[in-house]
Amino acid sequence: MLSRRDVDPDALRVLYRLKEAGFAAYIVGGGVRDLLLGRRPKDFDIGTDAHPYQVKRLFRNCYIIGRRFRLAHVVFGKKVIEVATFRRQVTEQEVAEAAAAPAPAPDAGHLIHRDNTFGTAEEDAFRRDFTINALFYDIATFSIIDYVGGLQDLRDGLIRCIGDPDVRFKEDPVRMQRAVAFSARLGFRIDQAIADSIARHRGEIAKASAPRLMDEYYKILRSGAACATFEALWHARLLEPLSAALHERAGDPLWESLDRLDDYRAPFASSPDELTNAVLLGSLIVPLGFSQGGWSSRPGEHERPGATLGLLPLARRDLERVHQLLAIQSRLREPSRSANARRLLTERGAFADALTWMKIHGGSPELVAYWREEAGQPAPEAVQKRRRRRRGRRRGSGAQRDPI
Repeated sequence: MLSRRDVDPDALRVLYRLKEAGFAAYIVGGGVRDLLLGRRPKDFDIGTDAHPYQVKRLFRNCYIIGRRFRLAHVVFGKKVIEVATFRRQVTEQEVAEAAAAPAPAPDAGHLIHRDNTFGTAEEDAFRRDFTINALFYDIATFSIIDYVGGLQDLRDGLIRCIGDPDVRFKEDPVRMQRAVAFSARLGFRIDQAIADSIARHRGEIAKASAPRLMDEYYKILRSGAACATFEALWHARLLEPLSAALHERAGDPLWESLDRLDDYRAPFASSPDELTNAVLLGSLIVPLGFSQGGWSSRPGEHERPGATLGLLPLARRDLERVHQLLAIQSRLREPSRSANARRLLTERGAFADALTWMKIHGGSPELVAYWREEAGQPAPEAVQKRRRRRRGRRRGSGAQRDPI
């Protein structure tokens, strides 16, 4: 049984407001999974039978997002509580009918109905990917609602698909990568049916949206289990369809780089701001041969150096920042005798990323401390403690206005 004390207070406020308005509302998905595993959830997502604009009418700090499927975001400062209406799986007949129907006018302002098939909580559970992600927590009864056997799979440490893995992976090939990532991060074993399906259909992952795949890579790099996850993806041969270079060059240098990244991430409850896309990207591609001057040799057959790594798009601003932070390393290791030169270095846009890179990959804690003092920067741990104290004072003061 879970306690309400473990749930984010703003998520509780949203749940209670929906309940008071007569709607069903549960914490859903990964938040429930992580609470049951004794982990701190990254997000508290809410599922409800209220439609998006019904949610918006209840919260003045609510914004509707999404073109294909509307979601309600209830905003508390920098925090967002995502509220999604229960959906059901679309049948093949409905897909065919929607494809044959004329497209709505761009200014019609209506939802795209084939992607807004609202349903019940049970129907919503069965359209999710894995059983451990299909659990609902009801704050009214303090109980877990389980339609798919997810509780037993949590006890057994098993990643199992809802439905036929062959069908689910063809619907969304990224689910193959997510299965491997969950297994590595949670220390769970993968159901044999999933493993067999990945072996048959791993090439399908190349059909997924390339920006979405890159976004998933950044999530892995921020997770604290990047090394274990990329090793597992390599063994499952899920790197190969996306990037020959990543698959062929993966080895001890990459595992050591990702292991150092995980060590830096470990003390934090959530990914710190210092882990920018540039620092994460560099931790992935520098061990593959990327250096201050670009790729040390051709990154792989059919690869185009620079803007992509195989099929994976690399933002030019992030690549440029990787160039810059690598270029600064020599100057950080041999500080100038001129105070003015040192000051100008600390004012460079890439300085913070370069210092984070040195802390993760440089093996020079004395130099990191020296440059932090030179720049007048507190340690990231001190920043987090200071933010927690500020939040505590705001809550205790009673001066903050209720946003809902």
